[in-house]
Amino acid sequence: MPEAPTPDPITFAVVKNAMDSIVDEIAYTVIRTARSEIVKDVMDYSAAICDAKGEMVAQAKTIAQHLGAIPEAMAAVQARWGGRLQPGDAVIMNDPYSGGMHLPDIFMFFPVFAEEEVLAWVVVICHHTDVGGRVPGSNAADSTEIFQEGLRIPPLRLYRAGEMDETLEALIGLNVRVPDRVLGDLRAQYAACGVGAREIASLVRRYGAGGLRGHFAALLDYAERMTRAEIKTWPRGTYRFTDHIDSDGLSDDAVRLSVAVTVREDGTLRVDWDGSSPQVRAAINSTLSFTKSNSFLSVRCALRGDIPNNAGVFRCVEVTAPEGSVLNPISPAPVAARALTGYRVMDTMFGALAQIVPEVIPAAGEGGNTVVVLGGRHPDNRPFIIVDMISGCWGGRPDKDGVEAITNPSQNLSNTPVEVLERQHPVRVEEYALVTDSGGPGRFRGGMGLARSYRLLAEEAVMQLRADRVRFGPYGLDGGREGGRAGNWLDGAPVPGKVTGTMRRGQLLRHHQAGGGGHGDPRARDPEAVARDVWNGKVSAEAARRDYAVAVDRRTGILNRAETARLREGERA
Repeated sequence: MPEAPTPDPITFAVVKNAMDSIVDEIAYTVIRTARSEIVKDVMDYSAAICDAKGEMVAQAKTIAQHLGAIPEAMAAVQARWGGRLQPGDAVIMNDPYSGGMHLPDIFMFFPVFAEEEVLAWVVVICHHTDVGGRVPGSNAADSTEIFQEGLRIPPLRLYRAGEMDETLEALIGLNVRVPDRVLGDLRAQYAACGVGAREIASLVRRYGAGGLRGHFAALLDYAERMTRAEIKTWPRGTYRFTDHIDSDGLSDDAVRLSVAVTVREDGTLRVDWDGSSPQVRAAINSTLSFTKSNSFLSVRCALRGDIPNNAGVFRCVEVTAPEGSVLNPISPAPVAARALTGYRVMDTMFGALAQIVPEVIPAAGEGGNTVVVLGGRHPDNRPFIIVDMISGCWGGRPDKDGVEAITNPSQNLSNTPVEVLERQHPVRVEEYALVTDSGGPGRFRGGMGLARSYRLLAEEAVMQLRADRVRFGPYGLDGGREGGRAGNWLDGAPVPGKVTGTMRRGQLLRHHQAGGGGHGDPRARDPEAVARDVWNGKVSAEAARRDYAVAVDRRTGILNRAETARLREGERA
């Protein structure tokens, strides 16, 4: 392989921006061609470009939570297929114990050739509606071993020279409940990979294969230099934080996540998860690749926005978790609902990072999206599977309120439109609203949690819930209070946060998501802002008086300045 020339700064910037545009075009292709609403409406997918060694050089504005897992998945692919692939080939895998995350997330790796050698890899990851297993959606929190969770795919060649392998296609189609959606989404992944390969080829024509290799290496080195330079400005030391998951759903024991973040003199970090709970029976275990991914992402969120989003950042962060823990389980531990643990990894990391760079870290958000899965059959016996991922809110920020009805910072999801759910499935959404008083009190209030309800119109459906923050509310920072806690009800009766059961025609499932934690002393909040919250139904008049020492007329929403002054003077006294 010829030596790659050192790129000049102008060309370097042009290529960097070109790579960012290409990965976004890959992502747009997925969303335009996918079959299932979890991809095209919820947008649970991601895209990246890696160099020949498998280091990620560019990522799309999609699910960042996925992308830190690519190095280990890529290593498994190269170990099995290195030197054996041809143009037009594509390899898929979803095995969590070979670098994957959970079985519904199927990776596709597409080699891009130049001068008869692999120059780059296009990677597209999609969360598929179903991959078989004991329950529709293949995402239950109460599975007890990975063999219950669905079709487990090692690195296998799905496409050979542009043609889908008939044997593997038949095997996948027979083992999933909605083969038209699953195979359709796999074809969308392949089409998007082809778009990425086409655009990379145009860069090769312009800069040459050797030139592009040089740019890839320079991009990674540039991100590493910028990351190290910023971390060197952080105060040295070790910073600890602990957060909890309510339980694994099969016992009442809380699941502990404990981290120690050490800032080193050389501009690197050590992230140590020693002290976290042992692996659990239920499916909320997080593989080490996913634990690393969320740890990397948490650090990236605390860095400057102009640092490139590539594997150069990963070089500066060492992540360790004890083998056999909930953050590094031993096979065949179940992992289907591992996303919940990934969200708590980020909450725990943010709690530690708030001690290092408090000016940029928000209070805890809703705790990650809630997953509601309903699976059954239409009157004509056609299967239906609803995989609804409810995105909620952010916690209060150091200088602004939290945001409502928005994706968790670790992702880039969208709430499924009610019209899509009702048009495609036998369900009626009877409530979709913000929950008053759910935002944690603070100088900057936490975002409000969402309420969503589902009336089943089919005869029967398997119901699965993956929710949390019922026992442990999202924490506040700098004197802010915790956000409102989550809750679930079936026909008015409380339902656990992690459960698989049966719904019958006419029953109503209702979920309240947690609100974000507050930031800063609630008594320091501008009374006018509190009055606006009361007028907008975000805070009740009773909570305004109790939490903020602000008097607001509950009927008109008008601030009573004299009474507010008396309340706050009394508090100070």
